[in-house]
Amino acid sequence: MAEAIIAGLRAKKENEIERIIVSNQSNIMRLERLKKQYGAETVFQWQEKIHEADTVVLAMPPEEHEEVFMKLRSLVSGQLIVTIAAGIGPSKMESALPESAVSWIMPNTASSIGESMSLYCKGKKPLNALQEKSLKLLLDAIGQAEECTEEEIHHLTAITGSAPAFAYLFAEVLIEKAKEYGISESKAEKLVTQMISGSAAMLMANGNPSALREQVTTPGGSTAEGIKVLEERKYKEMIQDAITAVNRKSLS
Repeated sequence: MAEAIIAGLRAKKENEIERIIVSNQSNIMRLERLKKQYGAETVFQWQEKIHEADTVVLAMPPEEHEEVFMKLRSLVSGQLIVTIAAGIGPSKMESALPESAVSWIMPNTASSIGESMSLYCKGKKPLNALQEKSLKLLLDAIGQAEECTEEEIHHLTAITGSAPAFAYLFAEVLIEKAKEYGISESKAEKLVTQMISGSAAMLMANGNPSALREQVTTPGGSTAEGIKVLEERKYKEMIQDAITAVNRKSLS
């Protein structure tokens, strides 16, 4: 996800940023690649460079944040602190960094192609003009974004972050079924991918999934038979239960 942000900033916001400084714990080869590919400055001891940054993005597992927060507390002064880790909302950040302006961004994997539907929220401390601009740069670099409350993000991450996996599973099933009918895998992938892409485009244009479904579903027709099977197998309830399970696990 960190690389997606860096790539997006370089591709879309090159003229609006001065420097990108990147650090990790031990992977020097990864740092060298980021330096070569994106022109990022790389450093192992990030503490030495933290004062030079106006925005600090924490792209690490949730369990590593507490230790990093402890180190940051005495080093930051006026920077915007942003995390993209699941479960690390502004309330946790402000508890650890009470003097800092903070924000939480929850992107999804489509950020790698600049098509993320990111959720974000800010802390209680107001962001100044530069911090607001920096946050917008980060969000715009990876796609579209919607501001939410911290509680909403906890609930919606399953829908914007995990549900793409459900869509990919749906695509897998369709491709496998097409192959059963003797269709080559490459042709099946092309057909299914364009079908989903076109359906998403229709949703973007129309915004009413129920109306679109009804357009496809002639009463008593073949599509209606398929919908009937899905309803008998409690398709809607199954998806809802999957979302609930994701949220329960993420909050546990």
